[in-house]
Amino acid sequence: MRHLLNTLFILSEDVYLSLDGENVLANRDKQVLARYPLHTLQSIVTFSYAGASPALMGACTSHGIGLAFCTPGGRFLARVSGKSSGNVLLRRTQYRLADDPVASCRIARSMIFGKLYNVRWSIERTRRDHPMRIDAEKFSAASAELRKLLSKVAEETSSEGLRGLEGLGASVYFSVFGDMILNPSAGFSFHGRNRRPPLDPVNALLSFAYTLLAHDCASALESVGLDSYVGFLHRDRPGRTSLALDLMEELRPCMAERFVLTLINNRMVSEKDFSFRESGAVLLTDDARKSFLKSWQEKKKEVLTHPYLGEKMPWGLVPYMQALLLARHLRGDLDAYPPFLWK
Repeated sequence: MRHLLNTLFILSEDVYLSLDGENVLANRDKQVLARYPLHTLQSIVTFSYAGASPALMGACTSHGIGLAFCTPGGRFLARVSGKSSGNVLLRRTQYRLADDPVASCRIARSMIFGKLYNVRWSIERTRRDHPMRIDAEKFSAASAELRKLLSKVAEETSSEGLRGLEGLGASVYFSVFGDMILNPSAGFSFHGRNRRPPLDPVNALLSFAYTLLAHDCASALESVGLDSYVGFLHRDRPGRTSLALDLMEELRPCMAERFVLTLINNRMVSEKDFSFRESGAVLLTDDARKSFLKSWQEKKKEVLTHPYLGEKMPWGLVPYMQALLLARHLRGDLDAYPPFLWK
C-alpha cells in the first residue's frame, strides 16, 4: 500500500521553488528560506505567482510527485504532468469508454449514487448527533427526498439525466446545509453556494477545501495510470481535470464539506480569518490558510475502515484507493465501479 507522505503547501505569493540535488528549495529574493527532501513528498501545491523552475518540474514528474499551481486566492490554475504512467492499454480503455455514452453513464451513475448517499448520511449524522439544535422535521424531509433520488439515480440511463438528479440532490442538501452550522451567529450564515469568487466565509472555506480535494484526486488518478483530464460525467474541457472532478463528487460530502462544518462548529475559524474585498469577494487570510492546511493534513491522517475493501487506512488514502478501484473496473477486474459509501 502506498505510504501517506506529506504535501508541501507554498502560501507566500513571492516564493520561488527550485531544485538542488534531491531537495526542493523555497527561495525569496534569491535567498533560500527552506529545504525539503523530495523523497518525503507526495505532492506540492503552490499559491505563489513566482512559480517553479523547469528542473524542479522535471524532478517532480520523474518522482511521481504532483505539482499544482493555484492563485493566492486558491483558484486552481494548472498541474504539471510528465510521461504517462501505467499501462497504455488502461488509458486506451478509459478513452474508449469516455466516448461511449452508455459506458460513461454507467460509471458516472455509481459516482453520483455515492455522492447522494454520502450527502444523505451527512444529514442523518447531524440529525442524530444534534436533534435539539436543528429542525428535525426539515432534516427528515430532506433525507426522505434524497432517498427517493437515490432510487432514481440507480435507474437512470443518460448522463444528462444524471446531471439533473445530481443538481436536484445538491439543491436539497444545500437547503439544509446552513442549518448544519450550529453557531451561525458567529458570522457563518449560509444562504446557498456561490464561487468565483466566493461571497461569504462559508463559501470561501468550501472553495478552498474543494481545490485541495481536486488536487488530491488528480494526483491519485495519475498515480494509478489514468488520465485525470478525461472524465465520464464532466466532459472534456482544456485545462480541466474532468476525471478528478468526477472522482471527488462522492468525496465532497465526507472529506470537504464535513471538514468545513467541523472547523466552523468547533470554532476553529472566526470572522478575523477572512479578507472582505470591495468587489464582494471573501478570501481566507494567509494565517487562516496556514491553519486550514494544518487541520486538513491532520484530518488526512485520521484512520477509517474503507466500506468496500474492509481495510483500515488514513483518510488521505481514500482518493488513491478509489482511483485504484476505478482502474480495476476499467481493466475488467470488477464488474462495476464501487463508489465510496461513507459509514
